[in-house]
Amino acid sequence: MGNKIKVGAVSYLNTKPLLHGLQNSPIFNSIELSVNYPSMLARQLRENELDMALMPVAAMKEIEGARIVSNYGIATDGNVVSVALFSRVPIEEIKSIFLDYQSRTSVKLAQVLMQNYWKKDVEWLQANEHYIDYITGNKAGVIIGDRALVQLNNFEYVYDLSAAWKAFTGLDFVFAAWIANKDIDPTFLARFDQANAAGLTHLDEVIAQNPFPYYDLKTYYTENIVFELDARKKAGLEKFLEYL
Repeated sequence: MGNKIKVGAVSYLNTKPLLHGLQNSPIFNSIELSVNYPSMLARQLRENELDMALMPVAAMKEIEGARIVSNYGIATDGNVVSVALFSRVPIEEIKSIFLDYQSRTSVKLAQVLMQNYWKKDVEWLQANEHYIDYITGNKAGVIIGDRALVQLNNFEYVYDLSAAWKAFTGLDFVFAAWIANKDIDPTFLARFDQANAAGLTHLDEVIAQNPFPYYDLKTYYTENIVFELDARKKAGLEKFLEYL
C-alpha cells in the first residue's frame, strides 16, 4: 500500500473490541495507530495529522470533506452508561453544567437535550482537568468514557444522555464513527471493516485483557454499546446533525 494509513482512535474502554480486531489483523501492518481523547482526535484529523479517526460525529461539520468511511463506530439504542449528566441535585434544580473537555459529541448532545427536551436555561461552564471535584450544589457536569463508569455510584443523580435522546426522539444515537477527510482506497476500507467485525467476536478476550472493577464490561459491550452503524443508527445521526 505504500505509506501507512494514519489511524486515530478514542482511548476509552468502549473502543477496545474494535482496536482488538485491528491489532490482531494483517491490516495492522498497513496502519499507524495512535489513541487520544475524542476532542483531540477531531483536531488531529482537521490538521491532517491523521488520515482517518474514530472520532466524535459532532465535529464532522467543522472538518472540510469529512465523511464516514466504515460501518462500525460507537453507538447505542438506549442506555449507554458512559455518557451522562452527573449531579448532586435533581435536574430541576441544576443551575450550571461543566462540559467535559475531552468530549465533542457528548457536550453538544447535553446542550441539545437541555434546550429541547428538559427545556432549561443553564450556565455552561468550561471544565478543567479536575472539574469532577467541583460538581457540587446546583453545579452538574457531563462526564464521558471510563471516568463516567467510575463515577456511577458517586452521585445522587445520573442522567444517561443517550437514554434521554431516545426518550426525546425515539431514535438511536451515534457518538463516534470512523471518519476521514480524504479519499481512502476502498479495498483497504473493506479489509478495515472486516478487522473491526473480527474484534467483536473476541469480547471475552478483550474483557480479560482490560480488568475493570467499576462496571461489568460484558454488559457494557453487549447491552450498552452498539458497534455496527445500521440504518437506525444513521437516522439518529442525521437528526442529531440537524440540531447542530
